Amino acid sequence: MNWIPLTEMSQLDAIDLASEDQLQIIFKHSTRCNISADTYDELETADTEAYYLDLLRYRDISDEIAHRYGVLHKSPQVLVISKGVCIFNESHWRIRASVLQAHLQNA
Repeated sequence: MNWIPLTEMSQLDAIDLASEDQLQIIFKHSTRCNISADTYDELETADTEAYYLDLLRYRDISDEIAHRYGVLHKSPQVLVISKGVCIFNESHWRIRASVLQAHLQNA
């Protein structure tokens, strides 16, 4: 996985714009959670790039993601964005690199 740090609210607009041509992935990660650490390790095996949000440091961005994409906040959580809309989200141990890869290949 090639991680892109998500640290600025304005990056959400860039994600929406980029999602017009290519699926975008956001991973909301809690640095204090063992489940989140496990899912981070799982996603490391994916051959793609994703935005990485440290939700403890950037809770305001996490809240905006929930609002913007209409997805109830969970942690850890992965979202797939297409044309400015969340088309897939998953949380906790249900996050799988293979499922993300399948979304990307079928796009």
